[in-house]
Amino acid sequence: MEGVNNKTIVIGAQFCSPQPLQLFIKKKVYFLGGHGYEVKDDIGNIVFTIENVLGFFPSKLIVFDAANVPILTLKSKHFTWHSRWQTFKGDSTDEKDLIFSAKNSSMFQFTRKLDIFLANNIPEQVSDFRMKPSYMESNCDIFAGQSSTLIAQMDKKYTAGSVFLGRDKFMVKVNSNVDHAFIVSLIVILEEISSSGQSSTHSSTH
Repeated sequence: MEGVNNKTIVIGAQFCSPQPLQLFIKKKVYFLGGHGYEVKDDIGNIVFTIENVLGFFPSKLIVFDAANVPILTLKSKHFTWHSRWQTFKGDSTDEKDLIFSAKNSSMFQFTRKLDIFLANNIPEQVSDFRMKPSYMESNCDIFAGQSSTLIAQMDKKYTAGSVFLGRDKFMVKVNSNVDHAFIVSLIVILEEISSSGQSSTHSSTH
């Protein structure tokens, strides 16, 4: 659902703030394998944690809220012409619980532009949201539909640790009345695609 009372709601109205938000996403790589993400607000409170479910191929991640309740499952679909990720309610992967899909806008591109389609957009002729990363994917703009209406921005912070250990950090600015759970899930999907090289232009972008 989108555009209710001037709010951009995809996951839930409880994730829409009347004020702009600044969130910080930290990627964590575990010594014994696997990885996850930690999302904090600008005063250091944990907003979400995202954990990679080991042993699953294609990839599967679960998003937990601050109370450690699973709110979303992110799952990749391999063996498709476009890199495609699907997002479901809670810890489900049933088609009836699908919320949205994200896929590369083109098989032949120099940046991983993603088109986002809500579950009720069956034809997928026109995307409901768009992600437009920079060439080196150090930042990304997220737009509503085909418009120039910017709803969120991401900046990737490079550190010595991130270069050698893959512990990337992201700063995300979310506009007021925009579903920040939705925005965080998009940034995680973009990073998963980027880090796994799920793109026909992998050799061109790395």
